[in-house]
Amino acid sequence: MIMAMWKPAWLEALNTQKFFVACSFHEHAKKNEKNICCLDCCTSICPHCVAAHRVHRLLQVRRYVYHDVVRLEDLEKLIDCSSVQSYTINSSKVVFLKKRPQNRQFKGSGNICTSCDRSLQEPYFHCSLDCKVEYILRQKKNLSAYLRPCKVLQLGPDFFIPHDADDDTTHSTLVDVDEPMESSDSENLSAPCTNFVRKKRSGPYICARSANRVSDEDMATNMSRRKGVPHRSPLC
Repeated sequence: MIMAMWKPAWLEALNTQKFFVACSFHEHAKKNEKNICCLDCCTSICPHCVAAHRVHRLLQVRRYVYHDVVRLEDLEKLIDCSSVQSYTINSSKVVFLKKRPQNRQFKGSGNICTSCDRSLQEPYFHCSLDCKVEYILRQKKNLSAYLRPCKVLQLGPDFFIPHDADDDTTHSTLVDVDEPMESSDSENLSAPCTNFVRKKRSGPYICARSANRVSDEDMATNMSRRKGVPHRSPLC
């Protein structure tokens, strides 16, 4: 009986933690919504908190029609999700975390959720993960039999983790050819061009990193190229 009512702390956190609210630790930062659940700390965190939890199991929570969902591929690494109805969002199957009771009474053929009476497609019997867990506990079954061992769970490569503005990053910048460019002895002049020069109405435009490839004669020819000798207008 005690084993049947046992629920792991991370599963309770998925049901009780609030997601998509501002993080109190990064309240002044951009993109500070809590959309990650740290399964080892059993708490919701924002993308700025990932660095402090990088060795923990992290599960990304998404939002669909004002409800929290998780990718089925990620959730199946933790618990058996069979008989829970999934939905396709952006070419990925997702599962709702919490129950979604409907006001209208179900009429017609088909299955209904075992906990909230929501109409479902066959062969599903639960509309959310919470509904399945509640059904298992109500049937006094051993929930641990549905859990799966998962020691490593990281965010996907497409997950955006914001970086501080002081980080050293490489940017492509636009500079005028008239402005001097800083250089160092260790700079590799044969590297691919990453700094571009804004094209002037007249005069040469070259890549600053490949300037050494232009011969002095070509440079002198371009600089001395003029339409004609200027004449001053006669005085009346």
